[in-house]
Amino acid sequence: MARLLSVNVGLPRDIAWKGRTVHTGIWKDPVAGRCKVGRLNLAGDGQGDLGGHGGEMRAVFVYQIESYRHWQDQLQRTDFVHGQFGENFTIEGLPDDAVCIGDRYRIGSALFEVTQPRVTCYRVGIRVGEPRMPALLTASGRPGFYFRVLAEGEVGAGDEIVKVGEADERMTVAEINALLYSSEHPRERLERALRIAALSPGWRWSLEALLKGPATGNAGLAPASAAHPVAPGFRPLAIAAIEQESADVLSLTMRDPDGRKLPPALPGQYIVLRLRPAGDRPLLRSYSLSGPPSTGQHRISVKIEPDGAAGNYLRDHIGVGDLIDVSSPRGSFILQSGEQPVVLLSAGIGATPVLAMLSALAAACSPRKILWLHAARDRQHHPFAAEVRRLMGALPQARSYVCYSRPDAQDKVGEDFDAAGHLSRAVFDAIGLPRDADVYICGPNHFMADMKTALAAYGVAPERQHLEIFNGGEALNPGIVGSAPRAPHPPADDADTGPLVSFARSGVAAHWNAAAYQSILELAEACDVPVRWSCRTGVCHNCESGLISGAVAYGPQPLDMPPDGNLLICCAQPTGDVVIDL
Repeated sequence: MARLLSVNVGLPRDIAWKGRTVHTGIWKDPVAGRCKVGRLNLAGDGQGDLGGHGGEMRAVFVYQIESYRHWQDQLQRTDFVHGQFGENFTIEGLPDDAVCIGDRYRIGSALFEVTQPRVTCYRVGIRVGEPRMPALLTASGRPGFYFRVLAEGEVGAGDEIVKVGEADERMTVAEINALLYSSEHPRERLERALRIAALSPGWRWSLEALLKGPATGNAGLAPASAAHPVAPGFRPLAIAAIEQESADVLSLTMRDPDGRKLPPALPGQYIVLRLRPAGDRPLLRSYSLSGPPSTGQHRISVKIEPDGAAGNYLRDHIGVGDLIDVSSPRGSFILQSGEQPVVLLSAGIGATPVLAMLSALAAACSPRKILWLHAARDRQHHPFAAEVRRLMGALPQARSYVCYSRPDAQDKVGEDFDAAGHLSRAVFDAIGLPRDADVYICGPNHFMADMKTALAAYGVAPERQHLEIFNGGEALNPGIVGSAPRAPHPPADDADTGPLVSFARSGVAAHWNAAAYQSILELAEACDVPVRWSCRTGVCHNCESGLISGAVAYGPQPLDMPPDGNLLICCAQPTGDVVIDL
């Protein structure tokens, strides 16, 4: 008979870790006597990161004493106490390779249902004192599992655990865990798992993504930013044309010098240029493709800033016929198919990726409702105005609205622009922005933040708001608190030897020092490059990023390798010069 050995609770606390502060509820202590079980929590318990833990489907975490004994043997430890693995229930019996998703148990006066395996993160490594713990738990088939609470009640140490029901489709916790995290994702087993009604929504989404996704990589774990991998490397392209689009925007059209086809781009994607000013390190810059879909040429449009090294180099030193090293198109800010309305919302040079989307819609004579919203300073700083008008004329249900923040006396309302001022919630109301539209937003960071706020207030769902971030990306550092973001910079102790690691979007490069860093992630953190991570041991794929050029080795090995063209920065080390899409 399975038994409840210990009930463990704890409220979130701040702890020091590697010079940072982590807010975590991983510390749990045994409860004396009975404990009330609520729908979302045990009495006296809490989670520090509700994005990754807690909630109805993860109300109670369960771990087995038999797994404690396994880890004591594997790690040569004798100091484990109940709650060491962050569990609420330390139990005897119910191993992960026997308990199935959907099994229901009565413990004390409460009723529970198994919903998913544990999703491990770096905090269990902190609690156990073993950084490899997230990978060890997942790879071993001993992750533990979560209960949701079907009927509230009270529980206590010593209670029997009585099975009272099960799902029609039988798959164990260990099987479901391996289905997502291992390198094997058989279609038949994915379909079986998705027939289990009790499976939590998060795991259901991941398994559905695996079922629909490509054969390589792990579509169930990879972030959206890594969803479209392409082969690493640069190829030389010849400048075929240079056009002045506005007072400070220059367009460059590039073709293969031998007439070979270029890799196709999805509307909204970008390329990386490797520029070589004399005597300097290569300059790496990401530019959205601004032209129509084509395998014959790429067009980019560059804003020339007074202190912009790349823009000024392109303007002053590159001419028709010159060769530039260019990556394959990449990126996940892409036009989604469907019939719903489309809003293309941009400011300044942020028009480039949404202009490519507009070109694709016009080429297809799309019947969708399309709204072009753009903010510029004045007519002299309003690139692509004539091109947009031409494209809009090819679309039966397209309309536009342009705001100038500081119109010149010669700028004409109704001809050059529609209103003076800024795009805002009031503008959305006035023009009748469709609330069910997919909204694609690109521009300066403060503009995109303002637009997100205005769209949310207007009633556009967050999942319909798609953003392209020019410099860096959105960071994901679960549990880290009290650290203000800093602009990316080279590390203080950068040397002149070792492979050069370049973070293309952040515009930062540093030499690899194996004595100082265990992974590319640690180097990125030393440079304050925005990064995403959770496990830090090659399990969760949150850190999966594009490998623009070069090659890496892994230590430890990921449980499921990323596809060619991507890498897991949390456990990767460069084998030579590399360029990372961060």
